[in-house]
Amino acid sequence: MRLIIFSFSIFFFILNNNIVLAQNNDIGGWYIVSYNYSFNQKFNIYSEINTRSQHAINDFYYHELKAGLGYNLTSNISFLLGFGNYETYTSPGSFKKPVTANEFRLWEQFTLNNNINRVHLEHRYRIEQRWINGEFRNRFRYRLTASVPINKPVLTANTFFVAASDEVFFTDARPYFIRNRLYGGLGYQFKKLFTLQTGILRQYDYRSSDDGSGKNYIFASLTIRTGNITKASQMR
Repeated sequence: MRLIIFSFSIFFFILNNNIVLAQNNDIGGWYIVSYNYSFNQKFNIYSEINTRSQHAINDFYYHELKAGLGYNLTSNISFLLGFGNYETYTSPGSFKKPVTANEFRLWEQFTLNNNINRVHLEHRYRIEQRWINGEFRNRFRYRLTASVPINKPVLTANTFFVAASDEVFFTDARPYFIRNRLYGGLGYQFKKLFTLQTGILRQYDYRSSDDGSGKNYIFASLTIRTGNITKASQMR
C-alpha cells in the first residue's frame, strides 16, 4: 500500500512539474486519447485523437483523427491497417485557420512484443502512404519501446511502470532520414481497461536545407480498452 501511494505521488509530481516546466520554457503539449475494442482474441478496432500545442495548454496547432482494424496473429505478434486525417493550423493561436497542411494517410503496421526478464519490449514497424495537400509521399517508421513494471513483476492490472521509446522516420526521397522521436516517462495501468502515461517527448526534424529543428513536449496519454481484452491488445 505504501508503495502504491508513493508511486502515485511520484506520478503526479512528474505530471505537475512537466506542466510547470512547459509553461515556463515554452515546451509544447502532446496529448493522446486512444480507444481499442477487441471483438475476440484475433480482431480489434483502434481509434485515436491526438492534439499538439506550441505551449502546455494553449496555441494548439495540430490534430490527428485516426482509426484502424487490427489482427493478432499470436499473443506477441499483431497487424494493423489504419487510416486518418491530420491537420496543421496557422500559428500562433489554437486551431487557427487557414489550415497550412491537410493530410490523409493510410498505413500498414506490424508489431512484435517480447520480454527480457522484467523488461517488456515492443517493436513497431509502420509503412505510410500520405497525401499532403494533394501531394503523395511515402514514409517508413520503426519504434522501439521498453517498459519496466515498478510494483509488480509483470505489466498487469494496478501496475506502475517506467517507459522509454525511440522512433525513427525515413522516406524514399532525400534526405531519407527525416525525424527522430524520443520519449521517457511514467505510467499506471488501472485494471485492464485504462492506462495513463506522462513524461517528456523530444522530436527532432532533419531537413536538407539546414541542421534541423527540435522541440520538447510534455506528453500525456490515456488508453481505453474494452471488449474481449487479450494480452496483445493490452500491451498496445
